[in-house]
Amino acid sequence: MRFDGELEAEFYERSKKNAENGGYKLNSDWDVITTAVKGICNNKRQFGEWYCFCQPRTGDKEKDKKIICPCAARAKDLETRGSCKCGLFIK
Repeated sequence: MRFDGELEAEFYERSKKNAENGGYKLNSDWDVITTAVKGICNNKRQFGEWYCFCQPRTGDKEKDKKIICPCAARAKDLETRGSCKCGLFIK
């Protein structure tokens, strides 16, 4: 598995490490991973942060900190649903 874009490859590796350190995994479905990585990297390019693409930004940088990947809801979502909202991280 690899990404053509440098930013995408960086985010993928960062997410993989984050999942391992947190006791989680990345989704095994490459299409889900690709969608999440591309969406989050597009937000990084456009807004300067790794905002999750599946949650709406408010435009308030302080409030939007909670949707920087991994988002504040990830742990709860993993416990209740088995994955985060965008599906990148799984139990």
